Amino acid sequence: MKGKICVVTGSNSGIGRETALALANMGATVVMAVRNQERGQKARNEIVDRTGNNATDMMICDVSSKESIRNFAKTFTSKYDRLDVLINNAGAVFFKRQTTHHGFERTLAVDYLGPFLLTHELLPLLKSSAPSRIINVSSGLHKSGKVDLDDLQSEKGYGGMKVYSNAKLMLIMFTYMLARRLEGTGITVNAVLPGFVATNLGKGGGSLRQSIAFKLVRPMQISAKRGAETSVYLASSDEVKNVTGKCFAKKKETKTNLISYDQELQERLWNKTIELLGLTSF
Repeated sequence: MKGKICVVTGSNSGIGRETALALANMGATVVMAVRNQERGQKARNEIVDRTGNNATDMMICDVSSKESIRNFAKTFTSKYDRLDVLINNAGAVFFKRQTTHHGFERTLAVDYLGPFLLTHELLPLLKSSAPSRIINVSSGLHKSGKVDLDDLQSEKGYGGMKVYSNAKLMLIMFTYMLARRLEGTGITVNAVLPGFVATNLGKGGGSLRQSIAFKLVRPMQISAKRGAETSVYLASSDEVKNVTGKCFAKKKETKTNLISYDQELQERLWNKTIELLGLTSF
């Protein structure tokens, strides 16, 4: 991975941190896109200490904020002239309904709208850097997800894990749609199901009961390092350099929720998302 430039969102902890660590260890220039300056800098320093890779960088990017995403993309493109790998890893679940200052339901914003917009903002650089790769980290919980185009903001009935599952399903549908749209550009787009991983997901999500439940299942979860293996594989392996529009688990292609393959629904969701984000095109 020497000479490759990679962006990993949500990389100050959990799967993102382990992904950044592994890629830095391979010699890549890893740009850690994080929400919190202090925690991000601490994680960056630890990665540099462990890998000796001083090219590891850290920039602020709150994927729930349109302004933060656009500021990140502008800063990144002014500093770097290429982007080989974009890993949309950041994820969160909120057990009580919250909205961003743009009025977006926060779980949807972090897990779906944010990756959609960040990819849009960085796409020109990914195209000029081709062959390049986009990796979207989803969840096995997408299998219970649904897409209600009339209630994407979950105003009619809110449940944290339900909304999280829905957003992760949408992220997979975005992956498949984008892969088709980018055919022939040299950009591959794939999704990852990392497994039942011990991370900070749900921490600070607003529910003591759910936080306790997460702690109780911790012994059954795999490590963040193991959870990051498939993301690292898709970012670095020659075996998948021409593979696109697929979902992977444990470094192997896997099937996703049947509805995720519905191309008409993908198109309608895509158009609705463009409208929500105020984009003119993608």
